[in-house]
Amino acid sequence: MFLNYIKEFFVKKSLNDNLNNEKSEVFTKNVQTVGLLIDESNFESSEALIKELTLHGIASENIKVVAYREKFKEKETYPRPTFGKKHINWRGEITEGFLAEFVNSEFDLLLSYYDVDNIILKLITSKSKAKFKVGFSAVDQRLNRLMISTELGSYKLFISELFRYLEKIK
Repeated sequence: MFLNYIKEFFVKKSLNDNLNNEKSEVFTKNVQTVGLLIDESNFESSEALIKELTLHGIASENIKVVAYREKFKEKETYPRPTFGKKHINWRGEITEGFLAEFVNSEFDLLLSYYDVDNIILKLITSKSKAKFKVGFSAVDQRLNRLMISTELGSYKLFISELFRYLEKIK
């Protein structure tokens, strides 16, 4: 228990360093590739969220999804790449291959689909090399360029608001 607090302290330090070095890019083109970071500990409609993205013109092969679970079980099989706290080390470095690949992918858009103040999820969002980051307004406002104020279960409203804003930005 005590070691978890120490680990969280160092991960927070790494997160703050990432946020201080954050570069802002200008969003000027159509969205082709989407990275989707989902907290499946609190949200169970991941497939419906992905389907909603495809209904708005994003090809399903251009959507890359990773999911976080608070209680990650090694022996359990998950429908999509899933990670937990243990996939981040004390220095805030990613120790899982698929997660490092996700973070290093230059998506046109990163959807951080979580509304809880989770240090691991915030670290993944901050380390992402996505050109434009979108998330919930309830989460640290330094993480995302666009924040949408809806509830986690209102994924249809979230996606429709997202694309409405993206049309106005272009």
